[in-house]
Amino acid sequence: MDNYFVIMVSIAVLFLFIIIVAMTKRYKRCPSDRILVVYGKVGKGINSESRSAKCIHGGAAFIWPIIHAYEFLDLTPISIEINLRSALSKQNIRVDVPSRFTVGISTEPSIMNNAAERLLGLSQESISNLAKDIIFGQLRLVVATMEIEEINSNRDKFLAAVSSNVEAELKKIGLKLINVNVTDINDESGYIEALGKEAAAKAINDAKKSVAEKNRDGEIGQADAHQEQRVQVAAADATAVEGENVARVTIANSDAERREKEAEAMRKAVAAEKVKQAKALEEAYAAEREAEMVRAARDKATQTANIVVPAEIDKQKVEIDAEALAEQIRRHAKGEADAIYMKMEAQAKGIYEILSKQAEGFDMLVKAAGNNSKDAVMMMIADKLPELVKTQVEAIKNIKIDKVTVWETGNGKDGKTSTANFMQGMLGAIPPLDDIFKTAGMELPDYLKGKTVAPEKPIESDESQIKKTDA
Repeated sequence: MDNYFVIMVSIAVLFLFIIIVAMTKRYKRCPSDRILVVYGKVGKGINSESRSAKCIHGGAAFIWPIIHAYEFLDLTPISIEINLRSALSKQNIRVDVPSRFTVGISTEPSIMNNAAERLLGLSQESISNLAKDIIFGQLRLVVATMEIEEINSNRDKFLAAVSSNVEAELKKIGLKLINVNVTDINDESGYIEALGKEAAAKAINDAKKSVAEKNRDGEIGQADAHQEQRVQVAAADATAVEGENVARVTIANSDAERREKEAEAMRKAVAAEKVKQAKALEEAYAAEREAEMVRAARDKATQTANIVVPAEIDKQKVEIDAEALAEQIRRHAKGEADAIYMKMEAQAKGIYEILSKQAEGFDMLVKAAGNNSKDAVMMMIADKLPELVKTQVEAIKNIKIDKVTVWETGNGKDGKTSTANFMQGMLGAIPPLDDIFKTAGMELPDYLKGKTVAPEKPIESDESQIKKTDA
C-alpha cells in the first residue's frame, strides 16, 4: 500500500513538472526592436468587438496552446528611393522629383493592429514595394496641387504636404513616415532654370540701380556744396541745374520701369514658347515611338510567318516521315524474323519428332530382339531385304535382249547345258548380297549365305555326367 502511494505521488510530481516546463516554453518575451503579435482567440476590444490580434511591444505574453499562435513584426526602418519622373504640376508642366523616404512599422496601438492585419508574414522587400506604390501616388498628387514656383522656392511647404498625405495613407497599413529627403527638382521644359535666370537678372538690375542711386547722391552732394559756394553768384544756374537733375532722374526711372516690363514680357513669352515646343516634341517623339514599335512587331510577325513557321512544318514533316519509315522497317524486319523463327522452329520440331519416333522404334526393336542389338540389326536387314533384292534386279532390268539363239547339244560339263550356263553367267553379273554387306562393314548370317548351320549340342546336367563317369 505504501509503495502504491509513493508511485502515485511520483507520477503527480512528474506530471506537474511537465506542465511547468510546457508553461515556461509558452511564455514569450518581446524584444525592443520587434512587435509580438498574438492571434487566435484573443478576446474583445474596447467596443466589445472581437479582435483579430493582440500586439505587444516591449513586454511579454503567455501563449496558450491550441488557442493562441504568435509571430513577430520587425521594427527596422526601411529606406525607399523614389525617383518620380514626369509628374504633372498645377501649371501642366512635367517635373522630376527624386527623393528618399524612410518608413517603419508604427508602435501606436491602433496602427500596430493595422500592421498585424495587413503586414504579418510579409518580407521587408514586400513591405517596401507596398509602401513605394503608396508614396508614388501621394507624391504625384501633391505635385499636381502646387505650382513650380512653390515647389522650388518653398521646400518646407512642399515637404509638409508630402509628409501629411503620405503618412495618412501609410497609417492605414500600419506604417509610419520617419523622414523625407528631396534631393533635387528638375523640369523637362527648363522652366525652373528660366526662373533662376530671372532671379539673377533681377538681382543684377537692382544692384545697378543701387549704384546709380549712390552716384546720383554723390553728384547731388557735390552740387549742393558748389551751390553753397555759389549761392549768391549762381542762384539761377543752381536752380537750372537742380531742375535738370530732377528731369534726368525722372527719365532714368521711366527707362528702368520700361526695361523691367519689357524683360518680364520677354521672359513670359520665351517660357511659354519653350513649354509649347517641349510639349510638341514630346508628343511627336511618343507618336514616332509607337509607330516604330508597331512596325517592329509587324516585321517580326512577318518574318516568323515566312521563315520560322514553314521551317517548323518541314521539320515536323521530316521527323514524321523518318519515324514512319523506321517503324515500317522495324515491323518488316520483325515479321521476317518471326517467319524465319517459326519456320526453323517447325523444322526443328519435325526433325525432333522424326528422331524421337526413330529412337522409340529402335528401342522397341531392341526390346523385341531380347535386348540384343545384333539381333535387332538383323531384323532391320531382314526387313530391308526385299528392297536390296529389288536393287539387284534393277541392275539388269534395263538390259534388252531382242533375240537369243541357243544351239543346245545336250552335253555339258558337270551335267549342265549351255542354256543353264548362259543364265548362270548373267546372274553372276549381279553383285552378291554378301559382298554388298561386307562393303558396308556388316556380316550376313550363315543361313542367308546358304551354309548349313550345325545344330547346337544339348547341355547335359551334372547328374548325367556323374552317371556316365560311374559307368
